[in-house]
Amino acid sequence: MKNLEFILRHRGTKMRLLFAITLCASLAVLLTATSGETALRPLDDGKLRIIVFGAHPDDAELKAGGVAAMWAARGHHVKFVSVTNGDLGHYEMSGGALARRRKAEVEAAAAKLGIQTEVLDIHDGELTPTLENRKKMVRLIREWRADLVMGHRPNDYNPDHRYVGVLMQDSAFMVTVPFYDLNTPPVEPNPVFLFLSDGFQKPNPFQPDVVVAIDEAFQKKIDALDALPSQFYETVYGVDAKTRQERLAAIPKNPAGRRAYAEKRFGTSAAAVAEKYRAQLAKRYGAAEATAVKYAEAFEICEYGRQPSEAEIRRLFPFFPAN
Repeated sequence: MKNLEFILRHRGTKMRLLFAITLCASLAVLLTATSGETALRPLDDGKLRIIVFGAHPDDAELKAGGVAAMWAARGHHVKFVSVTNGDLGHYEMSGGALARRRKAEVEAAAAKLGIQTEVLDIHDGELTPTLENRKKMVRLIREWRADLVMGHRPNDYNPDHRYVGVLMQDSAFMVTVPFYDLNTPPVEPNPVFLFLSDGFQKPNPFQPDVVVAIDEAFQKKIDALDALPSQFYETVYGVDAKTRQERLAAIPKNPAGRRAYAEKRFGTSAAAVAEKYRAQLAKRYGAAEATAVKYAEAFEICEYGRQPSEAEIRRLFPFFPAN
């Protein structure tokens, strides 16, 4: 402040004018950024703010597309972040061309779900739990002012998945440290952190704390997955070349046939979640209603974030019937 007073009182007209122009330009940038953020994601509208980190441009859509559509339909703010650009996820193309294609695909999927999306500029298969990447995740959580953060567990077959889990766990504390990132304020209170479901057993299996019926949003989820053809209609992992070609040949080429294929494929997996965790569904929906649930998504509370009470779980997931 003393430096500012000195400039205004004692420097020449030209310097004062230059200072004023610089100050006005800085304020304009700040106001533009702030107004854009507010238009995109009002902070004080009483709605929930959820951010989901997937390793690649399809992971968040697969594991949380149903609940995302349900939150969005109720006016809550949801953002999916792909932590890598997915530029290795295809057999016939790669690099920048594939990264641009997959970014366009998740943007189309986000439009179907009614959410926001972002793809970070990190190469597929090259994510590491560095300080730089930790700060990126902390900054994204803070900028979104998240109530709820989701991501992979840190034990998974894919290193990108694992390191999303490690970064998310590390961020669960660092988002509360005021001076960790001077560009963003800490989130208060600390968000609730949740793991996306998986089937891995070692060193510890996935244990669902929240299981949500997604029947009402299942078709929207399929619409979103249908918008990711590079992954679900053109790519088959983990098999030899002959088997790969056979499986790819069996996928319909016309749009209606492909969507029907997606509905059957992903309907089977979502139905398996509902069946496996039927007891968890009954806990919050009641036995009779739980029996009728066809499709579900499941989530595990991370020990490192805020530990929600049952009442808060019901506030964060406003889909359960009243007690």
